[in-house]
Amino acid sequence: MFPAGRYGRRRAVRRRRPWLVGLLALALVATLGLISVRLYEQYGDPEYRAKVITYTDITDRQVVVDFEVTVPAGGAAVCVLRARSRDGATVGQEEVRVAAAPGQRHSRVRHLMITTGRPLVGEVLRCRPAD
Repeated sequence: MFPAGRYGRRRAVRRRRPWLVGLLALALVATLGLISVRLYEQYGDPEYRAKVITYTDITDRQVVVDFEVTVPAGGAAVCVLRARSRDGATVGQEEVRVAAAPGQRHSRVRHLMITTGRPLVGEVLRCRPAD
């Protein structure tokens, strides 16, 4: 060892805190789990997909959106439609319930959306299982 007083005072050995590392790891896992749930809720189930076919009949107060929804066979979905103006502002948003015929996975829908201004585009944001 070192002679006493010759090299100054030695630092004390730091205690490790394994419980702190475990607590931080648990917090990280919980945070990632919450983020995953939020993303799943936001972007939906891959079984429920929508594709805009066209949007027509645009006036100062409406747009007609034709879209196709894929659901589990014979299932139903609730889809969120949105209309946006030239500057990107939302001028209309609605939820539309869509049901497929028994044994079918696809359903084509034509929906008239009333808007608060002249829309430039009609789109389907997401679809989720119907309650």
